Amino acid sequence: MAEDPGIDQETFDRLIEEGQPERVARAKAKAAAARKSRQAEASSGNGAAADGEAGGGGGGETPEQVQERVFKELVDDGAPERVARAKAKAAAARAEKAAEKSSEPAKQPAGAKSGGGGGAAAGNGAANRAGDGTGIALTPEQRQQRVAAALAGRAEGGGPHERTGGTETKYAGQEHTHRLLAMVPPTGIQQIRGKQDDKAYTWPHLLTAEFICLMAVTAFLFVFSALAPAPLRELANPNVTPNPSKAPWYFLGLQEMLRYWHPMVAGVTIPLLLGPLALVAIPYLDRNPSMRPERRRFAYTLFTMFLVASAALTLSGSFFRGPGFNWTWPWADGIWFTL
Repeated sequence: MAEDPGIDQETFDRLIEEGQPERVARAKAKAAAARKSRQAEASSGNGAAADGEAGGGGGGETPEQVQERVFKELVDDGAPERVARAKAKAAAARAEKAAEKSSEPAKQPAGAKSGGGGGAAAGNGAANRAGDGTGIALTPEQRQQRVAAALAGRAEGGGPHERTGGTETKYAGQEHTHRLLAMVPPTGIQQIRGKQDDKAYTWPHLLTAEFICLMAVTAFLFVFSALAPAPLRELANPNVTPNPSKAPWYFLGLQEMLRYWHPMVAGVTIPLLLGPLALVAIPYLDRNPSMRPERRRFAYTLFTMFLVASAALTLSGSFFRGPGFNWTWPWADGIWFTL
């Protein structure tokens, strides 16, 4: 666990004088102190590594010995183990490179003793090494020679390709032909777009279905009006009241209620007062925002009660009321109902 470097008092005082909040100034001062601490550790590590390299070069230490010695010195100085191990490896690598560089000048005088012929041979060797690509800079003449040799090899051409059958191009000294493929992002080649299967347009989807329904209802009404017996009856006689006297079928529910309640209740209070007030109150009583039928039990219960009550009253007034609007059984007394 690294120790808390504290805060840089100079940075903290400067930020407070500039008007920065205390929390911001303290955070920046801690960051500044941490940077200074890391810089001090890095400088001490570099110094130790340099000492290790110098000692290794003078005392004849191997890179492994340099790494072990630098690691121990950094750990004794209080550096973290991971940092000490990394710096020790870097010092060993530098010591190994320094040893290789120091051994190269010892080989050069041996070649120089051979005289002029030896110097020419060394020059040819350097040119060969440059041609082999060992990293030595090429002269303009050598570069031109390599370009001319490559162009000459390309002009000669090669044999037929194994797979394509075409002419295979090879450069001078090339044994195999390599092909470079370009890596292209897949988005530029293929774009996948999701299909919107739930989309329906007004034309032709909606209007076609509505037109078919309109034609079907029109045909049904035409056939029904031609086949159903609906003759014109005699003129109305105010002196003769038909028995039973029934309202149109859509008002038979109200007429049925008149058999049970006072006309003020069945004809005014329920249809004109309680009905509209109940419809207005339903949104305030049912505040469920769900759109699923299984979660709207209150709304479905109210609608089912209204539908069943209206259907029962209408059917009772239509088929179970006879002369004098009394209760009758349709299979015994007949049906007293006309459209």
